[in-house]
Amino acid sequence: MTGDTRAPLTIRPTTDDDWPALWPIVDGVVRAGESYAYPSDLTSDQGRALWLERAPGATVVAEGADGALLGTAKMGPNRPGRGDHVGTASFMVSPAARGRGVGRALGEHVVAWHREQGYRGIQFNAVVETNEAAVRLWRSLGFEVVGTVPGAFRSAAHGYVGLHVMYLPLAG
Repeated sequence: MTGDTRAPLTIRPTTDDDWPALWPIVDGVVRAGESYAYPSDLTSDQGRALWLERAPGATVVAEGADGALLGTAKMGPNRPGRGDHVGTASFMVSPAARGRGVGRALGEHVVAWHREQGYRGIQFNAVVETNEAAVRLWRSLGFEVVGTVPGAFRSAAHGYVGLHVMYLPLAG
């Protein structure tokens, strides 16, 4: 693509050995207080339990050419049982890697993964409305806001703001 300044990325499954490098990304995003409703005093063990998915879900990392972890995504069914045909996902990108295509690469990977696994759609349950970069990215990948819960998130910078529910159909 002309003008593309993104460095090559590898998206691969997370291993146990990745957690020490992944934890600072998770911790930083959570402590910023702008995109996740996780407790701000989350410990590494608690973060690991929340972030690393077990089958049928998966967690991946985006790794730069130098081996540095630039971001991560977790994905799987949004609900068990009769709701397991709709997937969900969550994403975190290192502050140093933002604006370099990492979120888009992870988003494209997650959409492809859900298609390959036979999901009929992807539902994001809680996209903070003031997280404009994320909302813009998900819209560019075909997601639509299907509803907003007013004041459902307490942003560190903006106070009470809405949480969007966003959806991408994958099957007719």
